[in-house]
This record gives sequence, structure tokens and C-alpha cells, in this order.
Amino acid sequence: MAQERTEEATPRRREKAREKGQISKSTDLNSALILSAAFGIFFAMSAFMLKVFMQMTSQTLSNLNPDTINAENLGGILIPFLQVLMQTVLPFLLATFVVAIIVVRWQVGPLFSVKAIAPKFEKISPMKFMENFKNNFNIFSPKKLVELAKSILKIAIIGCVGYMVINARKEELLLLLGVPIEAAFSTISAIVAQMVTDICIAMIVMGILDKKYQDYEYEKSIKMTKQEIKDERKDIDGNPEIKSKIKAAQMQFLRQKTIAAVPKADVVVTNPTHFAVAIRYNTQIAPAPQVIAKGADFMAFKIREIAKNNNIPIVENKPLARSLYKLVKVDHIIPPELYLAVAEVLAFVYNEKNRGI
Repeated sequence: MAQERTEEATPRRREKAREKGQISKSTDLNSALILSAAFGIFFAMSAFMLKVFMQMTSQTLSNLNPDTINAENLGGILIPFLQVLMQTVLPFLLATFVVAIIVVRWQVGPLFSVKAIAPKFEKISPMKFMENFKNNFNIFSPKKLVELAKSILKIAIIGCVGYMVINARKEELLLLLGVPIEAAFSTISAIVAQMVTDICIAMIVMGILDKKYQDYEYEKSIKMTKQEIKDERKDIDGNPEIKSKIKAAQMQFLRQKTIAAVPKADVVVTNPTHFAVAIRYNTQIAPAPQVIAKGADFMAFKIREIAKNNNIPIVENKPLARSLYKLVKVDHIIPPELYLAVAEVLAFVYNEKNRGI
């Protein structure tokens, strides 16, 4: 039985989803912000655009000679209009494009997913094609019904906002009969501007609500089962079986290294049974005595056994053995605070050797 996805997504799960291009985003909010910005830019530039077009039209028509109009010079008449069109419309389009990039970047962040755009050949298989066909035309699926309800709601809200604006100013529209064109145009422009502004505000509010809904759906889609959480922890921390094998291999290597190093020691200091530390003093290798092997419990027993088999002196000194085991790493020289104690042990060992000679 499949487990329910009840656990919040981990940071690693979120990162993997983002790498695949799976993010929370609202197309409605993007569209609302871009459209609002486009209308704002248009209204800001409208006076300039109208002035340029009126000047160009007046100049062209004032110098127009009907006798010279033919198929050969028709392009020369239209070119000035095209130039003005480029000078006015191109900045508008460029500004809208920049706004669109900023809006999308603001919502999704710095995202470039190769996995999302990589071709997936399994999607073009006949079975996958039929599955996608059924999903696209299944209007009764929960997701399709939600999208349908959202579309109907958006149309209804936009229609209501437009109707409310016109209904509130219907008396002004009725009074336009017989009014000069300039005055009528000014009134109509004001009404249109108000209607567009109110519609943009309504669209932004709906976009924000849709973003909240998309966040909820996204969080639900990336939820994990308890087993997935455990598997991820295993991947991060490492499989316990593999970790135990690595640890065993490290211990085996340490034992082999210790066994090989003990015969080179000058003395072994013991606790007497819990700790054993092998010390070597060779001024050609290090300026001070070195700990070349150490061990506790079983390894301490092995070190003492190897020392006996190789005639290495064993000296019992509990405080020194404990200090050397805890403070000094293998192949490191002893710290200055232990110089005197180690020197006494080495002096004792050398004196015993000289007596034997």
C-alpha cells in the first residue's frame, strides 16, 4: 500500500524540484502585472505618440500632390509613417519587454533548468500521446474544473468592473452628444483610463490570490512520505551498512599500521591494561619524541604483545599513558608539557639497556 505524502518537503527535495523546473508560479499574476505595466507605459507615452503622429500626418497631407501619387512613389509616402511608427512603438515594446523580464524574474528567481527543456522521447510514444490526449480532454478532472472556474470568475469580475465604471459615468457619456470632438475624446479617454485602471487592479488582486493557490498546490505536490524522508537521510548520511564496512576497513588499516610501527618504538608506556602508547625518539626524523602507535583495550593488549615479542621495553605509568593517548595523535611529536615525563621514561630505558650491555 502506497504511503500518503504527509511530510513537508526537505530543502534537498525543493532543490531537486527546482532543477527540474518545478516551481510555484502564477501565470495570472504575471499577466496582470505585465498588462498593467504595459497600459501604464502606453498612457505615459500616449501624449507624445499622438503628437508625433498628428505632426507627421499634417505634414504629409499638407504637401501631398494627388497628381504624383502612383505605384512607383507610394513607398516614399509610407516610409515616413513607418519611421514614426518605429520611433514611437519600438520604445513602448522594448519597455514592456523589460518589464516582463523583471516580473518573471521576480516571481521565479534566477532559474535555468536544462532538465525542463531537455527532450524526453518517452513523451512522444503512442501510449503517452493517448494518455496526454485523455488528460487534456477530461474536463471533469479536478485540475480542469478549477481552471474552468477560475476563467469564468475572471471574466465575470472583469465584466463587472467594466460595467460599474461605465454605469457610474453614463450621464457623462450621454452628454457627449453634440459636444466638440476634442472634448468628447478627452472625456472618453478619462473613462477608458479609469476602466483600465480598475480592471488592472482587479486582475492584480486575482493574480495574488492565484499565487497563493499555486503555492498551496506546489507545496502539496512536493510533499514526501515518511519512507522518502528516511531514504533521503540515508543518501545524505550514507548507508549504515556501507558506513560500517568503511569503518571496519579503517580499523583494519589502523591495526596493520599499528602492528607495523610498534617494532620501531624505543619504549611502550602502559596504563597498565587499558592504554598502551609506543614512543620513538630519533632526532634524524623528528626534533622531539613521537607517538608512533597507540591503542585502548584490545589494541593496547596487541601493542604490549608485539613489544614483548620484539624486546621493546614496557614501562607502566598510568598518568603519562592516559595523557599521551588523549593528547597526542599518531605520528605527532609530544607536547612540551610532557617533555619531562617522557624524558624520565626514556632515561630509565636507556639506563636499563646500558646495564644490560
